[in-house]
Amino acid sequence: QGSQWTGMAVELLETSPVFAARIAECAEALAPFVDWSLLDVLSGAEGAASLERVDVVQPALWAMMVSLAEVWRSRGVVPSAVVGHSQGEIAAAVVAGGLSLEDGARVVALRSRALRALSGLGGMVSVARGVDEVRELLADYEGRIGVAAVNGPSSVIVSGDADALDAFVAACGESGVRARRVAVDYASHSAHVERIEDELAELLAPVAARSCGVPFYSTVSGAVVDTAELDAGYWYRNLRGTVEFEAATRALLADNFQVFVEVSAHPVVATGVQETIEDAGVRAGVVGTLRRDEGGLERFTLSLGEAWALGAGVDWDTYYEGTRPTRVDLPTYAFQRQHYWPRFADLGGDVTSAGLESPDHPMLGASVELATGDGLVATARWSLRTHPWLADHAVSGTVIVPGTALVESVIRAGDALGCGQVDELTLQAPVVLQERGEVQVQIAVGESDASGRRPVSVHTRSTGSDGGSEELWTLRAQGTLTEPGAPAVERPEDFVVWPPRGATTVAAEGFYDLLAGRGYEFGPVFQGVRAAWRQGDDMFAEVVLPEQVRGDAGRFGIHPALFDAALHAANLTSGGDGRTVVPFAWTGVSLHAAGATALRVRVSPAGQDTITVQMTDPTGAPVAAIESLAVREVAAESLDPSARAARDWLFRLDWTPVARPADTPATSGWAVLGAPSAPVTAP
Repeated sequence: QGSQWTGMAVELLETSPVFAARIAECAEALAPFVDWSLLDVLSGAEGAASLERVDVVQPALWAMMVSLAEVWRSRGVVPSAVVGHSQGEIAAAVVAGGLSLEDGARVVALRSRALRALSGLGGMVSVARGVDEVRELLADYEGRIGVAAVNGPSSVIVSGDADALDAFVAACGESGVRARRVAVDYASHSAHVERIEDELAELLAPVAARSCGVPFYSTVSGAVVDTAELDAGYWYRNLRGTVEFEAATRALLADNFQVFVEVSAHPVVATGVQETIEDAGVRAGVVGTLRRDEGGLERFTLSLGEAWALGAGVDWDTYYEGTRPTRVDLPTYAFQRQHYWPRFADLGGDVTSAGLESPDHPMLGASVELATGDGLVATARWSLRTHPWLADHAVSGTVIVPGTALVESVIRAGDALGCGQVDELTLQAPVVLQERGEVQVQIAVGESDASGRRPVSVHTRSTGSDGGSEELWTLRAQGTLTEPGAPAVERPEDFVVWPPRGATTVAAEGFYDLLAGRGYEFGPVFQGVRAAWRQGDDMFAEVVLPEQVRGDAGRFGIHPALFDAALHAANLTSGGDGRTVVPFAWTGVSLHAAGATALRVRVSPAGQDTITVQMTDPTGAPVAAIESLAVREVAAESLDPSARAARDWLFRLDWTPVARPADTPATSGWAVLGAPSAPVTAP
């Protein structure tokens, strides 16, 4: 749960007969147990039941998983084993053959309907720590909060009483532990479930599980079980007990399974699988199927190719059937299915051997806390070679580092000292990236004052292609950092019902062409606005992080390209005044959740050339906020590095036109240098 998104099945229903046929079978199987139409829900028909309802979203996701698995099977990718996370086990049992389609529909529909009795009583929270550390953090909440799921070595879900979870999230924020609410108002995998045990026993009594030939790795036990055991009692234990997903993943790795395919509308557990693979130190890989806002055959085919590159057996003859493909000769050496593409930002060596810390951040190379005071310096090198995606952010023909990258990097540097909130930050001058060479960066965080604020500054200097310095250090930004407040847990009303009530649609087509006319030359990485609405003076927008840079999203607090796209919505309110403006003064920038790949955004005016910005994830959970952001107009000549260089030259060319003497034949070629002291005559 959490992989759902509006329209997730629409494209495949129109383009994949295999998917459409299986969805129709799922709809028929669900019909006796629900009072709504699966096809209406998936197609977004007017008046269809809402995916916000637990008794709708769980059956809908079950149908998606079962049907997507059938599409994989039609391309030759047949499961050698299955594993499911919580409700995903119901789909896994059907795909493996341990449950009939009808029994799978019965379990997911009736169990999710019973869950409605628990709504409003509890909740769930994701914690970015190992299970042992999380259990220590829960010591003060004995009997009220427990471990609900162990997804990976540093990914745990806890569930329990709503008020206790609020206190727990606040305590995590104070101790620097990343914890965020999951978008549910009930507490699966907790004692709350015991209230519906008898009801589930009666509702699911007719389920007739059977043995099958595909190994079923249970996340109830963390090991292989005979699917004949998947009776009503099992499906209660599946909902009540801890989801041992990491244990099941390790069991699969121990049995030499090397290709994991998350069969879902958007990857939500693949990260936990990848963490476990890396922790186990084995050679294996994981891929998704569809992604949010990418629900067609193009996305599926890309996932199919990724799985094949990892070693999955794909029936390419079936895939290309009817297209008459032409085979080509390949090199005679064997393909090893292993990539050797370097990540330039990671080629700096082991900085810890030099007494430095590695921030594990794509735009920071190293940091060191000062021995002579309570401060820190973080360093980096930025260039179009190490960060090629920055080439997509140009203003008036000049590539500049977006202000969002400076702010995000400053926040990460401050995190190391417990002051990861921007109190204020003023950008003095843009950081220009040239085609060759690079920019050295230093972020300095000073000692805290009596109020807990710390000064921060960002300096850069450019180097040539040979690494030599070409200029002195230049101040690019300065301000203050402060300790973050309690994490935001409430979902703003305007973001829960989406689009907001009373908002009118604003056409987003051609938006980036319009910006190009104002001097903003944004490439694909920075073209994240997908939809927009207006409500009074406020502008609302949906923005996404393009696929080509999503791999690094988890290493940022918020990816600068996604952060920058969130600010683009302000241009929809400007009325086309034609000015080219850039962020200038940031006030009250706070980050509530990390790793987002899609945002809901509200931009509100806050004075002349000033806005406030609020950002949530697609469920309405807070991600980031800007209390105030002032912009200022920028001239093209102030950005062009060649123009700046011309001003710094010791000598300059001063060309004064001189008229050709009247008696010089028109066919003669003459150049007059300097001012002649006597008339010039032709020879």
